[in-house]
Amino acid sequence: MKSILTQSRWSPYGVGVGIGMLSWVTFALMDKALGASTTLVRTVAAIERTITPSHVYSNEYFSRYLGTVADPLPIVEWQFALVVMMVFGAMLSSWLSGSQSHENIPRLWKWRFGPTKGLRYAGAFLGGVILLFGARLAGGCTSGHGISGGLQLAVSSWVFFMCMFVAGVVTTFLMYGKKGREHV
Repeated sequence: MKSILTQSRWSPYGVGVGIGMLSWVTFALMDKALGASTTLVRTVAAIERTITPSHVYSNEYFSRYLGTVADPLPIVEWQFALVVMMVFGAMLSSWLSGSQSHENIPRLWKWRFGPTKGLRYAGAFLGGVILLFGARLAGGCTSGHGISGGLQLAVSSWVFFMCMFVAGVVTTFLMYGKKGREHV
């Protein structure tokens, strides 16, 4: 039997239980909800603070994540470590399972939009920007709302999660149509 660390796909039920347990730990030990999108805001604010500290501390949005001049909040904290370790964890998982993929353009994308790498990368970047903008507008990302908020049975999180799911399905059909299934 293969070790779980060398499998290319894990059981979604097992992963769900693990994420739920991680959420309990963050609530119990840090009194914080599991999330990731705030890390980018804190990092951008910290970089901007080195250039124009007066602007950052007078900006209501940034000051919420940085504290005050007299009482600054740390930039590198558990959530920052979580985001960094997600990248390393994904790389380690890919290496251990031997499932590294060097596919720059998936078959479905190539069928629908052509083989241009620039268009694929621009689409991925734009999608990421829209996702992050939406996460900050909603006050949390999929992990913050969908996992932590869902565990707390927050109505706003369940609305967010349902809207995200519906938007994903609609976007998929708009981009690929019904015939897209044949090219996966």
